Amino acid sequence: MPVLPGAEPYRHEGGEVGVLLCHGFTGSPQPLRPWAEHLAERGLTVSLPLLPGHGTRWEDMQLTGWQDWYAEVDRELRNLRDRCGRIFVAGLSMGGALALRLAAKHGDDIAGVLVVNPANKVHGLSAYTLPVSRHFVRTTRGIAGDIAKEGGVELAYDRVPLHAAHSLRNFFRLVDGELPQVTQPLLLLRSAQDHTVPSADSARVLSRVSSTDVTEIVLEQSYHVATLDHDADRIFEESLGFIDRLATGVGKEGTTARG
Repeated sequence: MPVLPGAEPYRHEGGEVGVLLCHGFTGSPQPLRPWAEHLAERGLTVSLPLLPGHGTRWEDMQLTGWQDWYAEVDRELRNLRDRCGRIFVAGLSMGGALALRLAAKHGDDIAGVLVVNPANKVHGLSAYTLPVSRHFVRTTRGIAGDIAKEGGVELAYDRVPLHAAHSLRNFFRLVDGELPQVTQPLLLLRSAQDHTVPSADSARVLSRVSSTDVTEIVLEQSYHVATLDHDADRIFEESLGFIDRLATGVGKEGTTARG
């Protein structure tokens, strides 16, 4: 199937510092493209892949699972490693979980982790029925478009394939068990109001990682898709500050900040 206009992957060849951006479940690169372009304009090498089954139609996603999504970002990371001296991984929502798993598995190959409203669990009673219900019901309503900014539009599916949702639930459980292996500096930005991923997910991530250099920033004016919302510029600038500090070797001592 052809990729939906606007859902295309994005890559930019820049300097020795590379950033891999991971998009969310049922979504596409579109909500992260402004972030990617901002980093590219500052001279960074940037990779923002389109995950398998995404960016076309939900029926294609029904045939994929977390192994496919993770394999794509893992492949992109290895490509970046061939071209860049220092690499950072970043993500929104499920993309945050993908980034955290990359950090857990690749260790010193990753200089830092940046996550926005990272997802850690499929919530609600429906999560427990997924193993059975997915065989009888193909989809449920979509989860996209949680944006406070007027006119903000997220390019994503309007239906959630339940086979994929079941795989997502298994992936979150896997990543949760691997969080203690995350030791890299971590920048976590979360929205004060998020109607898709509760703040408990961010709290769980912060409580489980082994990172000693941790910065948590609360975004007061944005909902879940914060990279397209009122706080987008702050996300971009905080990201650049975080990367610059670590890539230049300044302020690498362990710190804990909350803001």
